[in-house]
Amino acid sequence: MTLAAKLILIAALILSIVIPFGYYMIGERNKGRYKCALGVNVFFFFGACLVGAIMMFTGQPVEAAQSAAQASSMATGLGYIAAALVTGLSCIGGGIAVASAASAALGAISEDSSVLGKSLIFVGLAEGVCLYGLIISFMILGQL
Repeated sequence: MTLAAKLILIAALILSIVIPFGYYMIGERNKGRYKCALGVNVFFFFGACLVGAIMMFTGQPVEAAQSAAQASSMATGLGYIAAALVTGLSCIGGGIAVASAASAALGAISEDSSVLGKSLIFVGLAEGVCLYGLIISFMILGQL
């Protein structure tokens, strides 16, 4: 990817965030405008990410030695992406699970304080999902 393409992609990513929320901040702030700004932001941000990914994987044909080096670097890069996805998605899932388990546990404890130990176990199990994702990402990084 050339320097001009990189700069254009960076500008598109920044503008995909600034323009929709600037539109929201200038006018009347209500829920409908916020949802519209968020939808436009998501559409253009992931569109720019998709274009960047396509541009990154296209290029000039190279010699066999260079392609072997690039294949190993691509495998390493995909390994880092896999480790990041494992950690990120497991933490998002664990956060959702802890949010629902902790709120239910607080409601149960407020009615009967003898269920504190049982409810903490369920909250701890939900947090375990994050730790399992972190362990798997360390295993992926150990193979790189």
